[in-house]
Amino acid sequence: MSKLITVFGATGNQGGSVIKHILADRQLSSEFRIRGITRDVSKPAAKALADQGVELKTADMNDKASVAKAIKGSHTVFLVTNYWETASADVERSQGINVADAAKEEGVQHIIFSSLINVTEATGGKLQHVPHFDSKADIEKHIRSTSVPCTFMLPGYFMSNLKQQFKKGDDGVYNWALPISENAPIPLFEVVEDTGKFVKAIIKNADKLNGKQVLGASAYYSPKQVVADFEEASGHKLRYNQISGEQFKSFFPAFMAQEFLENHILIDTTGYYAGASLDDSLSLLEEKPVSLKEYVKKSGFW
Repeated sequence: MSKLITVFGATGNQGGSVIKHILADRQLSSEFRIRGITRDVSKPAAKALADQGVELKTADMNDKASVAKAIKGSHTVFLVTNYWETASADVERSQGINVADAAKEEGVQHIIFSSLINVTEATGGKLQHVPHFDSKADIEKHIRSTSVPCTFMLPGYFMSNLKQQFKKGDDGVYNWALPISENAPIPLFEVVEDTGKFVKAIIKNADKLNGKQVLGASAYYSPKQVVADFEEASGHKLRYNQISGEQFKSFFPAFMAQEFLENHILIDTTGYYAGASLDDSLSLLEEKPVSLKEYVKKSGFW
């Protein structure tokens, strides 16, 4: 009898990618039945999943009893939390803990959590205002404490962010402004296509990855390399400008400005993954991740 994998955020970028790759994989599609958790099972994206044989359920992540009901019978749970839905670390942390505790009580045999590093700890307290990282690290710590077998996939810097950051000037040249040096290492990640590649690899290597972190990125790209790859792939010019922290903060609403600034300072100092190599994580993949050049050609966002 096939095992059940429950995927939170089934119609979102990460959960949707996980479901897509499990369905497309001969081994995993025969090994697992998929249950997708989504807020609205009647929306078109949810119905499209149902048409592919995905069982759909709703769950209130603020209510452990609701979560327990949603994951009942699951062998594996893929969990993604959304800090920006409430912009509250306390809410995100509570939701993740609810899922972890319910998973332990329901006998789940593998939790795969979309996590991030603890920036406050990694920087020795120098950067204390990146709660959307720290709250996920807190959830990861709690999952570990439950003794449920677990693996953590840490998504990198989304390539889709570049769509919002590149601005076309009157001279036809695109401008890109960040508060980091042109050599800062950015671990770029095509979240829609590649989340499922990494999670698929985690499922297939579950035994050796218990308690491990898998870094979800195709490569480290400096802004200088981003410029070169974008220009080659698109045929358009891109001008990179390193700006001051105050200039950068002026681009955002007050409640997130310092957070985004410190998030980028992290990249240029301690490192997005605190300096960790991507090699071991990339070696797990059966399919190559999307490169920046491929993303630019495919997305055509210029």
